[in-house]
Amino acid sequence: MRRLRGPAAVLATALLLTGCAQSVDPIERLGKKAAEGVRPHTTGPGRAYRAWGLARPLARSPVPPARPLADRPAAHGLPPVLDHVTTRDPVVFLTYDDGSDRDPRFADMVRDLRLPVTLFLTDSVAAPAYGHFARLRALGAGIENHTVDHRAPAGLPYAGQRAGICGQQDRLRARLGVRPRLFRPPYGSYDRTTLRAAAGCGISALVLWRAALTPAGLAYTRGPHHLRPGDIVLVGPDENPGPPLRERTVRVLREVQEEGMTVARLEDYVG
Repeated sequence: MRRLRGPAAVLATALLLTGCAQSVDPIERLGKKAAEGVRPHTTGPGRAYRAWGLARPLARSPVPPARPLADRPAAHGLPPVLDHVTTRDPVVFLTYDDGSDRDPRFADMVRDLRLPVTLFLTDSVAAPAYGHFARLRALGAGIENHTVDHRAPAGLPYAGQRAGICGQQDRLRARLGVRPRLFRPPYGSYDRTTLRAAAGCGISALVLWRAALTPAGLAYTRGPHHLRPGDIVLVGPDENPGPPLRERTVRVLREVQEEGMTVARLEDYVG
């Protein structure tokens, strides 16, 4: 994957600063058939990797630790802010924002590769297709909070920030049967009020990213310009027109393999 230089680096920096573009329970509707598609993340993917454009299978992710690892301790009862997890395991974590990109074959890839992914959903974006995300959840995807309406939290009053975070907690519980413990603020925007509001909504950690996929390749918010064990990766941004989500994910997976690593489930390390 190409490293970033010149104008591409400027574009990548801007994208990294913004983070992302912008009543029957579907779990019950999917029923037993969807549940049968769930397979452990540590199971090898067989030969499916070839169909998805990988030269070799993804290595098995390590057995999750007995207790989730705490990267940074909470201060004064506030949740920590993470873009990287401290671990010696050769793993990175793939994350996706909003819910606007609903590539139907992405779910097939997650199933075939037993791929651990974490989806930070915004209700105003994802609501028309919660059935799609119910299927991904049945396949093992983590479902987490990205606010109700995708407003940048920093600078908003406490009541407004709490409404955006707690409101999405309630919607995800009603629609998908989950109450997230992780929160990603839109555009990576947060302040101390955000931390207070998140804690009040039951959030245990704010999750940012150290690496993000841009049209020019992976770009990094800080530190070395290559993947390291424990990196949280944002697979984005949406490109219109551009390659579908499954192809963008494969770009990242190839880079992960080149660095001698594999993908693990974020929720197994941060909780």
